[in-house]
Amino acid sequence: MVIDLSKDTKLHIHFIGIGGISMSGIAHILLEQGHSISGSDRNASPITEKLKAKGAEVYVGHSREYVKDPDLVVYTSAVDQSNPELQAAREKGIETIDRASMLGLLMKEYRYNVAVAGAHGKTTATSMVSLIMENAGLDPTLLIGGELDKIGGNVKVGSSPYLVTEACEYRENFLKFLPYIAVILNVDQDHLDYFRDFAHIKTAFERFANLVPDHGWVVAYQGDSALMDIVKGLSCNVITYGLDGDAQVAATNMTFDTNGRSAFDLYIERDFIDRIWLALPGEHNVLNALAAISVSRILKIDIDTVKATLGTFTGTHRRFEIKGRLKGSMVVDDYAHHPAEIRATLAAAQNFPHNQIWCVFQPHTYTRTKFLLYEFADSFKGADRIIITDIYAAREKDTGEIHSTHLVEAIKANDQNAIYIPGFEDVVRHLSENLQAGDLVLTVGAGDVYKIGEMLLEAPKKAAH
Repeated sequence: MVIDLSKDTKLHIHFIGIGGISMSGIAHILLEQGHSISGSDRNASPITEKLKAKGAEVYVGHSREYVKDPDLVVYTSAVDQSNPELQAAREKGIETIDRASMLGLLMKEYRYNVAVAGAHGKTTATSMVSLIMENAGLDPTLLIGGELDKIGGNVKVGSSPYLVTEACEYRENFLKFLPYIAVILNVDQDHLDYFRDFAHIKTAFERFANLVPDHGWVVAYQGDSALMDIVKGLSCNVITYGLDGDAQVAATNMTFDTNGRSAFDLYIERDFIDRIWLALPGEHNVLNALAAISVSRILKIDIDTVKATLGTFTGTHRRFEIKGRLKGSMVVDDYAHHPAEIRATLAAAQNFPHNQIWCVFQPHTYTRTKFLLYEFADSFKGADRIIITDIYAAREKDTGEIHSTHLVEAIKANDQNAIYIPGFEDVVRHLSENLQAGDLVLTVGAGDVYKIGEMLLEAPKKAAH
């Protein structure tokens, strides 16, 4: 059947893996549009509880019985093809599509889709674009890959023809999208359990850029040579941004205050526009801001709105999120799970007053750790003391080829202080015994490493009882 998501058609759509950040966001939007939504996930969570409160029927676990003759079944890429609900749907002849295809269908209902792609920085850049558009009164529909306090979660349904979303390159999912504005932050090696090599990755981003219609726009980081190769052959409009005065949207005279927050002079087409202050630390966030400013220029949003938004945006959860203080030390959590992201996070940390920087890293997936082992080992140069926990498997199985101790040895070969501590409670104990006043603790990774910071901050309260 041809799926019609127009306002005149109301469907029953079942989501397998409805608790995922993107799946739940899509389900939320469809609920607001009046469709009937059901779904399942391995565990209940605050996300699934929100959906239930909105009227979705949510099941914990997976069973054939949960597929009650919906019009469409949507599944996340993390779902195995042997999933009983997926099998039941196909046996019944119910159409099944993956999450990215569902988002592509949803994009057909919007005239101006802003899709933010790149190996690093998508959630922060998407959030910046989203809040600028919201504050400019454009009332966009938003689908963000992280929790943003100012919209009360990761999704917001607007009433305008604008939609803003992240566009992930994994399995070339973003090739199913319909971008009017495609923001490409960077092109880098990642997801090597799918991509053959860097050439394969670059080709995927090139195909994504070519999805933009001739009257649309690509926003591209000028400092990425692979990305500059891609935009040379495009027939659509292109805006470049960067830290070089030759970029159309450029930042110069960058400074950081005692809290690590960034400021820079903004130039557009070589004309000085204004001094911009960010509430976020790090050069990488200056680049994210420039990408958002470039989108704002396309949409003709005034600089005062842009400046006010960027000056008060403190980030999404798990992106250099200050969790608290302990014994004069600061505890920060960050989602960084790629060598380039770790380097950027540690560079941002350098701008904070600190004694020693502790980096507690939980590697994410065996494939990424194996293929980027030595890049990871080189990425911790900004840390004084490094703790590596067990690898977070996510969607993968342990084949025994790679272990966290391999990463520890590679870091030690660079003459850095690294130790392997597998258990979170043992990590907390080690930190509690060794932290000094003025130290900065970073918990880093895309898994559940954030729990270590929370446990560390709670430890004195538990000891008091």
